[in-house]
Amino acid sequence: MRRLVILMTVGAVLAMALISINPVSSAMLRLALVGSIAVVWLGVLILAWPSKGFRLGWAMLPGLVALPFLLPGRKMDEVELRRRYVEALSGFEGSPYHWGGEAYRGIDCSGLPRRSLRQALMAYGTGHADGGALRMALEHWWYDASAKALSEGYRGYTVSLGRKGTVKEMDYAGLKPGDLAVTQGGAHVLVYVGGNRWIQADPGLEKVATLDGRRDENHWFGTKVTLHRWIVLADP
Repeated sequence: MRRLVILMTVGAVLAMALISINPVSSAMLRLALVGSIAVVWLGVLILAWPSKGFRLGWAMLPGLVALPFLLPGRKMDEVELRRRYVEALSGFEGSPYHWGGEAYRGIDCSGLPRRSLRQALMAYGTGHADGGALRMALEHWWYDASAKALSEGYRGYTVSLGRKGTVKEMDYAGLKPGDLAVTQGGAHVLVYVGGNRWIQADPGLEKVATLDGRRDENHWFGTKVTLHRWIVLADP
């Protein structure tokens, strides 16, 4: 029995490592990660059962991890959250393009704004002990959203700004850093970062790059887009 538990625990640890180094994010992988974590926790608990002190501490660990997420939420500072979001976006500069990716090792066009917003929410929630921000980050991690879904207001995450055109020619008045430009048909999404600049995980460039929407040449700058804003960053 003990040998079986050890094998299951080691197997779950290896599964967690493989999932962690895989840049692709999917519902199946998220379920596998959660399941692997549960198996590791249970396996260690069984193996450590004779040690009362360790057993009690390990048994309490899930509650301690969950505690910050149970804290009350409150109105977030949109300016600070937006700043953290744009900083997270910039942190992916130069990361390779990888379809379905949400990691520094590889990321795609919709993964870039989703992952960056999650990082901003986690940092904000941790810094302000805001359970609402942490729960929102967890929800955004669990529910995937393509560029097309973001343009359709998937799960109420985004709101349309009611504007369309091309990045090259549209009026940028009223745009805020972090706003999304989704191509009609939902094939691609770019993120405005201010000063006429847009960041994107571009499959043509095969990397995340920030370019000037007015001066630089890029295929997506001449494609018709609709504009959207994360609801958590929208004006009250």
